[in-house]
Amino acid sequence: MNDMDVRGMMAAIGEAARMAAAELAFAPAESKRHALNAAAESVDASVEAIIAANAEDMAFGRDKGLSAAMLDRLELNAARIAGISAGLRAIAAQDDPVGAVIAEWDMPSGLNIRRVRTPIGVIGVIYESRPNVTADAGALCLKAGNAVILRGGSESFHSSTAIHGCLIAGLRAAGLPEAAIQLVPTRDRAAVGQMLTMTDHIDVIVPRGGKGLVARVQTDARVPVFAHLEGICHVYVDAAADLEKARVVVLNAKTRRTGICGSAETLLVDRAFLDRHEVIIRDLLNAGVEVRGDADIAKISGVTPAQDSDFGTEFLDMIIAAKVVDGVDGAIAHIRTYGSNHTDAVITEDDAVAERFFQRLDSAILMRNASTQFADGGEFGMGAEIGIATGKLHARGPVGTEQLTSFKYLVTGDGTIRS
Repeated sequence: MNDMDVRGMMAAIGEAARMAAAELAFAPAESKRHALNAAAESVDASVEAIIAANAEDMAFGRDKGLSAAMLDRLELNAARIAGISAGLRAIAAQDDPVGAVIAEWDMPSGLNIRRVRTPIGVIGVIYESRPNVTADAGALCLKAGNAVILRGGSESFHSSTAIHGCLIAGLRAAGLPEAAIQLVPTRDRAAVGQMLTMTDHIDVIVPRGGKGLVARVQTDARVPVFAHLEGICHVYVDAAADLEKARVVVLNAKTRRTGICGSAETLLVDRAFLDRHEVIIRDLLNAGVEVRGDADIAKISGVTPAQDSDFGTEFLDMIIAAKVVDGVDGAIAHIRTYGSNHTDAVITEDDAVAERFFQRLDSAILMRNASTQFADGGEFGMGAEIGIATGKLHARGPVGTEQLTSFKYLVTGDGTIRS
């Protein structure tokens, strides 16, 4: 497509989204619930078609030279598709956030004031690789009363299109406007540029992808952005850590799925713990992880000496940087220097250490004695998420339905006038 065609197409999509958002703002909760449950039924009935579409994307991804971790993010199988439909049903079952009273109070003037949740309007979601984001983002935006414009990655084009068809079937079944959830129907990168400047049509952009995508969005967007920067997640194993808890948490945090943003990328180990328990490093090596260690950890057979650039890198692969630190303050200093304010974990039985870690770090998610792989809206009880926001304004951490709302004030008087 040429630039004029893309510009015209995106303007039409944006206008349709605005009109749909106006209807969704007062759509009954039951209609949205019906749409999501019907979409889940459509996904269940379309497993073979979705897998066939995904096979085309996997072939495209291999030809494009995607890494094994990125191909894992792209791949859909029966179990993952079942997870998509389960996520749709979980979001459907949640309380509707629109109209919920956040706070209410009476003033001496006689006014009653309520602050209530209201839809943001039109959300633009730009994402890479993971086709399940099509369902998660579409469902969460709908539940929050927003229209959404989805622009998936070129490598997930066919899978996203198949899943989007199921969402449209749900909207149709519930009598809601089909323009409530639109998928940009082209791989042309010019569509992304258009979305970033559609201030008349889009209220907020949510980027979900690698550093390059997020950096471009933050640099070029004229529309407000819910930033999701890199997932440079740390696990700090304290001197007072329980060995068995540390072993299982560290291994899970790195190896369960290496290609997700909650995967641990740096292991920090208190010197006193490592002196007693080198097994924490050997577990990773035995699992096939390339451990890039500082001078102390590199003394362990099988460890690769780390480069300075390894600390602060999001590997999204079977690689982890590892460093010895002197106590929790050493870990905090390292994370402040190299972290991305995403998710960081401490393994310790010492309450004072955990409290210090929680108080002195400002990551969106801080964990104690738990795997960073829990950094996920579904695991937080949100049904799903659009992403993990690492900024500090409006949305932070998993972006679920409540984070996709704003609020307004409803003020009631009785002939009340101001003196």
